[in-house]
Amino acid sequence: MASIHKDIPINAPAHEVWDAVRDFGAVHTRLAPGFVLDTRLDGEARIVTFANGNVARELLVGCDDARLRLAYAIRSERLTQHSASIQVFADGEARCRVAWITDVLPHDIAPYISSQMDLGVTAMQKALGKAAV
Repeated sequence: MASIHKDIPINAPAHEVWDAVRDFGAVHTRLAPGFVLDTRLDGEARIVTFANGNVARELLVGCDDARLRLAYAIRSERLTQHSASIQVFADGEARCRVAWITDVLPHDIAPYISSQMDLGVTAMQKALGKAAV
Protein backbone atom coordinates (compact mmCIF):
# COMPACT_ATOMS: atom_id res chain seq x y z
CA MET A 1 0.00 0.00 0.00
CA ALA A 2 1.26 3.46 -0.84
CA SER A 3 1.46 5.86 2.11
CA ILE A 4 1.60 9.55 1.29
CA HIS A 5 2.71 11.97 4.01
CA LYS A 6 2.35 15.74 3.90
CA ASP A 7 3.80 17.87 6.69
CA ILE A 8 2.18 21.29 6.53
CA PRO A 9 3.50 24.29 8.49
CA ILE A 10 0.80 26.90 9.09
CA ASN A 11 1.21 30.34 10.62
CA ALA A 12 -1.90 30.13 12.78
CA PRO A 13 -2.66 28.79 16.27
CA ALA A 14 -3.42 25.07 16.49
CA HIS A 15 -6.88 25.62 17.97
CA GLU A 16 -7.92 27.83 15.03
CA VAL A 17 -6.65 25.34 12.46
CA TRP A 18 -8.29 22.44 14.29
CA ASP A 19 -11.60 24.30 14.29
CA ALA A 20 -11.46 24.44 10.48
CA VAL A 21 -10.26 20.83 10.09
CA ARG A 22 -12.99 19.41 12.32
CA ASP A 23 -15.73 21.31 10.45
CA PHE A 24 -16.35 18.28 8.23
CA GLY A 25 -18.90 19.93 5.98
CA ALA A 26 -17.00 23.16 5.31
CA VAL A 27 -13.85 22.04 3.48
CA HIS A 28 -14.77 24.28 0.55
CA THR A 29 -15.16 27.42 2.68
CA ARG A 30 -12.83 27.01 5.66
CA LEU A 31 -10.09 24.44 5.07
CA ALA A 32 -9.20 24.33 1.37
CA PRO A 33 -11.26 26.80 -0.69
CA GLY A 34 -10.26 26.80 -4.32
CA PHE A 35 -9.01 23.21 -4.13
CA VAL A 36 -12.47 22.07 -3.01
CA LEU A 37 -15.38 23.86 -4.69
CA ASP A 38 -18.29 22.31 -2.77
CA THR A 39 -19.00 20.03 0.16
CA ARG A 40 -22.37 18.51 0.94
CA LEU A 41 -23.10 16.41 4.02
CA ASP A 42 -24.90 13.09 3.62
CA GLY A 43 -25.21 11.37 7.00
CA GLU A 44 -21.69 10.58 8.24
CA ALA A 45 -20.24 11.23 4.80
CA ARG A 46 -19.45 14.33 2.81
CA ILE A 47 -19.68 14.65 -0.94
CA VAL A 48 -16.68 16.71 -2.02
CA THR A 49 -16.38 18.40 -5.41
CA PHE A 50 -12.81 19.26 -6.31
CA ALA A 51 -11.61 22.06 -8.59
CA ASN A 52 -10.58 19.51 -11.24
CA GLY A 53 -14.18 18.25 -11.46
CA ASN A 54 -13.70 15.03 -9.51
CA VAL A 55 -16.29 14.18 -6.88
CA ALA A 56 -15.58 11.93 -3.88
CA ARG A 57 -17.73 10.54 -1.11
CA GLU A 58 -15.64 10.74 2.06
CA LEU A 59 -16.88 8.78 5.08
CA LEU A 60 -16.06 10.24 8.51
CA VAL A 61 -14.17 7.56 10.43
CA GLY A 62 -13.44 9.61 13.55
CA CYS A 63 -13.01 13.09 14.96
CA ASP A 64 -10.85 13.25 18.09
CA ASP A 65 -10.92 16.68 19.76
CA ALA A 66 -8.38 15.63 22.42
CA ARG A 67 -5.79 14.61 19.82
CA LEU A 68 -6.84 17.19 17.18
CA ARG A 69 -7.18 14.36 14.66
CA LEU A 70 -9.77 13.65 11.98
CA ALA A 71 -9.87 10.43 9.92
CA TYR A 72 -11.86 9.67 6.79
CA ALA A 73 -12.09 7.03 4.07
CA ILE A 74 -13.16 6.85 0.44
CA ARG A 75 -14.79 3.93 -1.31
CA SER A 76 -14.89 3.99 -5.10
CA GLU A 77 -14.49 1.94 -8.26
CA ARG A 78 -10.99 3.37 -8.86
CA LEU A 79 -9.69 2.90 -5.32
CA THR A 80 -9.47 -0.48 -3.62
CA GLN A 81 -8.21 1.26 -0.45
CA HIS A 82 -8.20 4.88 0.69
CA SER A 83 -7.92 6.03 4.26
CA ALA A 84 -6.60 9.36 5.46
CA SER A 85 -6.05 11.35 8.61
CA ILE A 86 -5.32 14.97 9.36
CA GLN A 87 -3.79 15.85 12.72
CA VAL A 88 -2.86 19.28 14.07
CA PHE A 89 0.18 19.83 16.32
CA ALA A 90 0.92 23.11 18.11
CA ASP A 91 4.26 24.74 17.33
CA GLY A 92 4.22 27.53 19.91
CA GLU A 93 1.22 29.78 20.43
CA ALA A 94 0.93 31.28 16.94
CA ARG A 95 1.98 28.41 14.65
CA CYS A 96 1.17 24.79 14.10
CA ARG A 97 1.96 21.84 11.90
CA VAL A 98 -0.60 19.66 10.17
CA ALA A 99 0.19 16.04 9.35
CA TRP A 100 -1.94 14.72 6.48
CA ILE A 101 -1.44 11.02 5.78
CA THR A 102 -3.19 9.01 3.08
CA ASP A 103 -2.90 5.27 2.47
CA VAL A 104 -4.07 4.23 -0.98
CA LEU A 105 -4.32 1.31 -3.39
CA PRO A 106 -3.73 0.65 -6.20
CA HIS A 107 -0.13 1.85 -6.08
CA ASP A 108 -0.23 3.42 -9.52
CA ILE A 109 -2.76 6.04 -8.39
CA ALA A 110 -0.46 7.29 -5.59
CA PRO A 111 1.37 9.93 -7.72
CA TYR A 112 -1.96 11.45 -8.73
CA ILE A 113 -3.25 11.45 -5.12
CA SER A 114 0.04 12.99 -3.92
CA SER A 115 -0.14 15.79 -6.51
CA GLN A 116 -3.75 16.51 -5.55
CA MET A 117 -2.74 16.61 -1.88
CA ASP A 118 -0.02 19.14 -2.78
CA LEU A 119 -2.74 21.39 -4.22
CA GLY A 120 -4.73 20.86 -1.01
CA VAL A 121 -1.70 21.81 1.09
CA THR A 122 -1.32 25.11 -0.78
CA ALA A 123 -5.02 25.87 -0.36
CA MET A 124 -4.86 25.10 3.39
CA GLN A 125 -1.87 27.35 3.93
CA LYS A 126 -3.55 30.16 2.02
CA ALA A 127 -6.88 29.78 3.87
CA LEU A 128 -5.52 29.26 7.37
CA GLY A 129 -2.36 31.34 7.49
CA LYS A 130 0.61 31.99 5.33
CA ALA A 131 3.07 29.38 4.19
CA ALA A 132 5.70 29.14 6.89
CA VAL A 133 9.23 29.90 5.83
